[in-house]
Amino acid sequence: MFSEVSKRVKKVGHPPGTAIYTGDKTGTPEITFTVYNAEGAVEKTGNKLETCMLQRKEGDITWINIEGLHDVSLIEKIAKEFKIHPLTVEDILNVDQRPKVEEFETYLFITLKVLSWQSKKSLLCVNQLSLVIGKEFVLSFEEMDTTRFDNIRKHLQNSMHQRLREQGSDYLAYRLIDTIIDEYFIVLEALGDQIEQVESIIINAPNRRNARAIYRLKQQILLLRKAIWPMREALGHLLYMDETLISKSTRLYLRDVYDHTMQAMDTLETFRDMSASLLDMYLSGLSIRMNEIMKTLTIITTIFIPITALSSIYGMNIPDVPLMQSHWAFIIIFSAMVMIVILMMLYFRKKKWI
Repeated sequence: MFSEVSKRVKKVGHPPGTAIYTGDKTGTPEITFTVYNAEGAVEKTGNKLETCMLQRKEGDITWINIEGLHDVSLIEKIAKEFKIHPLTVEDILNVDQRPKVEEFETYLFITLKVLSWQSKKSLLCVNQLSLVIGKEFVLSFEEMDTTRFDNIRKHLQNSMHQRLREQGSDYLAYRLIDTIIDEYFIVLEALGDQIEQVESIIINAPNRRNARAIYRLKQQILLLRKAIWPMREALGHLLYMDETLISKSTRLYLRDVYDHTMQAMDTLETFRDMSASLLDMYLSGLSIRMNEIMKTLTIITTIFIPITALSSIYGMNIPDVPLMQSHWAFIIIFSAMVMIVILMMLYFRKKKWI
């Protein structure tokens, strides 16, 4: 929950703009270099920037996707090639950055959170994606190696008349953002299923494990809110900012993404209320279960009070007690005990106590 605080400790004492990676190291960083225009697209992959940059041509749209950020020297080379400000490089390498939009002289910088759901562990994973949008280029920096942008690459390669190739770099950035926002709903659906499962268990048989499940859900909802809520502000700023890099046609699509973000926020707020009601339901279920146990024990104790009194009286070795010397004493007293139990059970049922 407080990983961003501990990771920022790595940057204490360093001047602003220092390139320090705050995340966990993964495999070898991989660069996917795509150059396209209205006629077609060329794609090249590797881990060396010099090899990929050979395909770049003037007038074409260049999209460079970097998967893995722990190679700081590689990020600095890319930043130097595209004249990226050191503060932007610092934010790219700080993987616990808050989603935001920043305007620079020749480019826009956008950082947002990428959400994914591990179904086997029922665990929410949060990673960071940073976008640098220039007039003829888009740089996307992914914290982890993923395949979420494969469909966009296929559209660039396969279709003859592809709107994506006919538009500018701002439209490509919109498609990347839209892909990320769409995955939010996959996570929300999985989280909704988890809430329904926990709710069903609490209604049928509440136990101590339910409390852990509820607090885990509340923690995941808090993480989701922390990731989605700033996205609304960032997209709103991107939508209404006075920036020539974002065309009017692309702003219409960004408005649709903004609406999707608002819908995700509404769903998340609903889940937040449901998680609060789950805790109340859990506590009420425990209270009801305890009351049922106490009622059962009380009825049993009440039934045995007169039986215990009879057995105590006839357990004394006093010859003057009635029926003490009779051969029918056991049958009579046992029958009386049975009758007492029956009458008490009928009385309890009449009162609807059982």
